[in-house]
Amino acid sequence: MPTTKTTFFSALSGLLALLFITGCSSSAQVQVQAQFPTVVSEPKPVNAAIVFTDEFKTYIAKPTKNITIDLGAAQTSLLSNAFSGLFNEIEFVSSADQVSLANALVIIPSVQEVQVSTPSETYLNVYEVWIKYNLDIQSASGEAIDSWFMPAYGKTPDSFMLSKSNAIQDAAIIALRDAGAKLLLDFYRIPSVYNWLVQSQKQEAQQ
Repeated sequence: MPTTKTTFFSALSGLLALLFITGCSSSAQVQVQAQFPTVVSEPKPVNAAIVFTDEFKTYIAKPTKNITIDLGAAQTSLLSNAFSGLFNEIEFVSSADQVSLANALVIIPSVQEVQVSTPSETYLNVYEVWIKYNLDIQSASGEAIDSWFMPAYGKTPDSFMLSKSNAIQDAAIIALRDAGAKLLLDFYRIPSVYNWLVQSQKQEAQQ
């Protein structure tokens, strides 16, 4: 009898493992939907124009042949909130030639890469999402100031009861929040941005 019981549980464990791996390897089409709270921050007296291109606003990542993640609307909403916490006067435009603010920083965000890690790849019961952003920063006159790489990371604390799509969405939302936090904490620490700000303030004082 013990042998029969052991065989039964071994077969059951094998079946559960097979179902788990099969579920993790299935395809997923994810549309990230989230409401991000307004940032509570004291912006600096800086003008900025944020260029959200149509490609950025409608961006759909394809990290693997079986997974697509519609990030466009969510990342535009998240970064709009974060940028609004950095600058005293801000405008959002679709191209650099639409900038109307004088003496403004012009910032053009883009997605360089999106990566996803699933339990079937790591043998851990979590999903992970990496979003690699680049911020092209220039003056209103078109002078290049910096090209800033900004990685973001998110993972589910546990995905046992989550579908693959929901787990990836949760990890992506956490990654977006990580991007917003890094932007607020680190933007004015970028040496070239800091130097531009000091120079701009000197020029305004001389006028």
